[in-house]
Amino acid sequence: MRTGIFAATFAAVMAVSGAAHADELLESYNAYIGQDDLYNSSGARLTQPWQVIRQDRANVHRFGISQPGDDTDGYFDSARNRDLAERMIRDGRMENSAARSLLRGDVRIYVEVWRGSNGDYLAITVD
Repeated sequence: MRTGIFAATFAAVMAVSGAAHADELLESYNAYIGQDDLYNSSGARLTQPWQVIRQDRANVHRFGISQPGDDTDGYFDSARNRDLAERMIRDGRMENSAARSLLRGDVRIYVEVWRGSNGDYLAITVD
């Protein structure tokens, strides 16, 4: 009996340690994409999801503009990381319907920042 428990425990530990080599969740946050997030600092309407994500995080971190439902995050506090938003969304996961909703605004999103073998990327879901 003890051998069976030990074997099962060992298998579980090995499975978890194998997952350590998988992608790593760095951070997650909730955000509300309001109308302020759909326009850049010059007043031009944004047309790509990565632009909206970048503007939302710039509004929170740089300009102090947030809506109820906006969480802060440590990752996009860096302007350099905000500049990477296009690649991170391209390399990440977001359904087309979520991208369309995000571009319309007035929607809550959940963002996960992941570190993978090819660099950091985002997984975005829309409520």
